Amino acid sequence: MVEPLGVAQVYRECSDDTFSFMATSELEPLELLTGHIRAREALSFGTAIRSDGFNLFVLGPPDYDKHTLVGRFLAEQAKKLPAPPDGCYLFNFEDPSSPRYLTLPPGKGWQLRVDIEQLVEELRSTIPAVFESDEYQNRLHEMKQAMSDRQRDAIETVRREAREHDILLLSTPNGFTFTPAEGDGMMAPETFEKLPKDERDRIQGTVEILQRKLQQAIRQMPQLAKELRQQTQRLNEEMLQAAIDGPLGELEARYADFSGVLNHLEAIREAILQHVDAFLESHSEMSPDAVFSRFQVNLLVDNAGCDGAPVVYQDLPTHQHLVGRIEHHVHNGTLLTDFSLIRAGALHRANGGYLVLDARSLLQQPGAWETLKRVLRAGEIRTESLEQAYGLISTVTLEPEPVPLDLKVVLLGDRQLYYLLCEHDPEFLELFKVQADLEDTLPRDADGQMQYARMLASMARDAELRPLDRSGVGSMIEHASRLADDQRKLTAHHRALHDLLLEADHWAGEAGAEMVGRAHVEKAIAQQLWRAGRIRERNLEMIQRGTVMIATHGETTGQVNGLSVLQLGEYGFGQPSRITATARPGAGQVVDIERESRLGGRIHSKAVMILSRFLASRYAGETPLSLSASLAFEQSYGGIEGDSASVAEVCALISAIVQVPLKQSLAVTGSINQHGEVQAVGGVNEKVEGFFQVCRERGELDGKGVLLPAANVEHLMLRPEVREAIAQGHFRVYAISHVDEALELLTGCEAGQVDGNGHYPEDSLNAKVMARLERFQQVVKKKGSRTNKTPPAEQDEEDNGNAE
Repeated sequence: MVEPLGVAQVYRECSDDTFSFMATSELEPLELLTGHIRAREALSFGTAIRSDGFNLFVLGPPDYDKHTLVGRFLAEQAKKLPAPPDGCYLFNFEDPSSPRYLTLPPGKGWQLRVDIEQLVEELRSTIPAVFESDEYQNRLHEMKQAMSDRQRDAIETVRREAREHDILLLSTPNGFTFTPAEGDGMMAPETFEKLPKDERDRIQGTVEILQRKLQQAIRQMPQLAKELRQQTQRLNEEMLQAAIDGPLGELEARYADFSGVLNHLEAIREAILQHVDAFLESHSEMSPDAVFSRFQVNLLVDNAGCDGAPVVYQDLPTHQHLVGRIEHHVHNGTLLTDFSLIRAGALHRANGGYLVLDARSLLQQPGAWETLKRVLRAGEIRTESLEQAYGLISTVTLEPEPVPLDLKVVLLGDRQLYYLLCEHDPEFLELFKVQADLEDTLPRDADGQMQYARMLASMARDAELRPLDRSGVGSMIEHASRLADDQRKLTAHHRALHDLLLEADHWAGEAGAEMVGRAHVEKAIAQQLWRAGRIRERNLEMIQRGTVMIATHGETTGQVNGLSVLQLGEYGFGQPSRITATARPGAGQVVDIERESRLGGRIHSKAVMILSRFLASRYAGETPLSLSASLAFEQSYGGIEGDSASVAEVCALISAIVQVPLKQSLAVTGSINQHGEVQAVGGVNEKVEGFFQVCRERGELDGKGVLLPAANVEHLMLRPEVREAIAQGHFRVYAISHVDEALELLTGCEAGQVDGNGHYPEDSLNAKVMARLERFQQVVKKKGSRTNKTPPAEQDEEDNGNAE
């Protein structure tokens, strides 16, 4: 018989004597990626190589705090890199719809923006002062006076010539007119009519000549006005040039090494001279503010305070949050925009460094995944709306100059998502060539436990929690093994540990303790179980009241207690399930009722097929298996999946075949192969504890126990109440390697080993199975011979009778 396991086999303690420190505050901090050697080297390689496409995908379970782990590593790497340049957008005076992009050393962008703002403020006061100065007004007055004199002289020349011919040039509201003179006044019409005809003809001819000369003089007026405007323009430019030369010259000297800035300053100079009317005329098409607004600098990215390269985490990676956006403002019911309304996206802010994104969030945002791939392929950032990118709108808008891209994108996601992208997106591996696969567990040896203690110290220090004493560290390590389901491993899922530390610190504070000890950690664990235990308690209540039928004492044929795990969110618990079997002569078919009712999963169906082949090869190696059997999970109304019940199902089937009862005080878990060997399964801790709780609630712990695969022994980390019952001998855990060991424990009968002739001992359980199956075969043969000898008419009658 198999001996039950001892307490030391079902739980691996972490003694306080393992550590030499008294509190974790004495320990040096530990980088959280310690132990993740493969992932760390992948991250180091991916961040160091500069070739295109070597972006990173960090793989890890969903409950991993990948953001914190990767973020700290990237922050350390970023400190070794130079700060990237500032990025600015400037007004394009040649093509306003395509703003220019300018890069400057870190801090220079902010300085340029301030300098331009100060320049504008200075020009706002300097330019009006120039045009209001006495010098300007005097010179303008002189030019206008001179031009007025020239206009007057042209008219006076015609007037004098007319007077010489006794003709007067008069000004009227409608212009100029000529009239004959009489003395110093006008000749009366009656007098003109009395003049001789020759005299009248002479005067009229002279008037015609004078009119032509007057017209020539008048035609010169627009030209003279044009000359005046040109002179005024030159004067304005001269005065403006004198006003702006000082401040612009100062900036040109300050930014002499930056050709992009010099080009912008030259464009500012030309724009001021070109739009001089804006500063002189109150009703000009363009106001001074409109002119000055074009000079401003839209500082897209300011890296003045960067200590190395940026590390940017975008928690909502939409299209606009990645490539930026162009905002609009409403003016008279119309949406307007300009270069100053261009806003940076995460790609702009991370340019020159690292951009960290959650892969699942990225894929959930419309168009964001395609946008990121397009940007990485093109090597440049185009700030445009999603509608523009897909050509869904045709309105006039800005098309900013693309921004050259130089960064590493780090995606965080689970393994399933990574492999789905590899399978279904042919571009994925071209753009994300480096995978950093985080470990699920870390080794639990002497060095590993010490490193884990330092990691816990770092987590407590970062969260500003109380330090842990040695017992608290030991309890955390034991729980980490429990979370890893392995006595030789420690979980690497930092989020669960971090949450447990926070809760343990809370209970230490409630108790007034200065350090977190074992009692506080255990209370935090117990409270977590209590908060998530409502469904478990309801299931226990239904078992206690008999609503769910589970037998824990006595013996029953064809019935065994199997063990399963119900996973609800992050919390799982075990509960027993009654498995029953029936057996009768038949054609060698084992009916899986769960599969036939479509409640059984593929893995469970495979397990039933394996156990049916095990029975056939073991007990009917050279003859047909004359068996018709059925298996069912009683009171199962949901899906059944997994192969961990196959050992229990074999035991129930064999019990049904030989009519040997099985002990209901034992529950069974384990997977079987075609040779009858018992294989490891998952969730053994929860399964053992689930059956233990049912037995304890009934007050029937003595003699109760669980059979589990021997390969699962090192995965046991049972809770204190189970260990205490094992230590007192009330509850037993048996480790089995073969189905025969399970049969012997459940039936109390010797299974028996086959001898050299292929026979089992006469009184053994296996011999009884073979004998029973031989009788089944005889019954099948006898019925077959009777059927063959029966005339067709009688056969039909017999079949009808059997059907009735």
